Amino acid sequence: MRRYTILIIALLLSYVSMAQQAESAVATQEQVSSEQNATEQKTAEQKAEALEEFSAEKSWDAANKAYQEADYKRAETLYRAILEQGLHSAKLYYNLANTLFKQEKLGEAILYYNKALRLSPADEDVRHNLEYAENSTKDSIEQIPEFFLFAWIRAVRNLMSCDGWTIFSLVILVIGLAAALFYLLAQRISTRKAGFYVMVLAALLFLVATLFANYERKAIVNHNEAIVMSSAVSVKSSPDRAATELFVLHEGTKLSIGERMDGWVEVRIADGRKGWIESSRIAEI
Repeated sequence: MRRYTILIIALLLSYVSMAQQAESAVATQEQVSSEQNATEQKTAEQKAEALEEFSAEKSWDAANKAYQEADYKRAETLYRAILEQGLHSAKLYYNLANTLFKQEKLGEAILYYNKALRLSPADEDVRHNLEYAENSTKDSIEQIPEFFLFAWIRAVRNLMSCDGWTIFSLVILVIGLAAALFYLLAQRISTRKAGFYVMVLAALLFLVATLFANYERKAIVNHNEAIVMSSAVSVKSSPDRAATELFVLHEGTKLSIGERMDGWVEVRIADGRKGWIESSRIAEI
């Protein structure tokens, strides 16, 4: 009897061991399958990204070729297709703006020239073409004279983009820290003095560069400027179509945006005049 009992227990232990091994094999297989699925999904995503990048590159080359062949409509379509993929750059905006200007789409051309200029404020080609396009608008608005110091600061700020000022500030920070080490650790008085002066100068430059970078970043993020898209639009005294008409603006005119209310925005033009305009008639930069 004892022998049979031992035999039954051995068989049960063997069965349990085999069941555990089977479960372990299934779990291992599921883990391997899960890892394979994750790998396949990652590979598929990488292929999709590579295909999208390849597609954008092909569209870019085809668009440039179409522009050179004066097929501006096709070039516009291809440039817009690249934008729809979530790809943005000053060069892309600039090329699209040139294509739109060739088709006499003045408002859109000025819009994308401004977008390009925000990303690359030091680009003279963009600035030149934007000025030429703005001279083609119907509205001749006299700007309020700007104090020379503000104009000088703006000219210096436009020497680099947001990324450029950020990199410059980091380089200056490193130089300032190195100068601080010389000031603290150097034995010679002349070296310590030089380190102190360089440290102070670096601190000032770092502050200025950081302010400029922050300003350029806000200019990109905050949509506080717009371009008139309609051939002609009335600027009202209040956000109401029945309100008094103050003046008329035409396609391509640049505006500063203020308060918003029920499909209307308060705008100001370069000569200081302001009023309300329907938001559907403008495009934000």
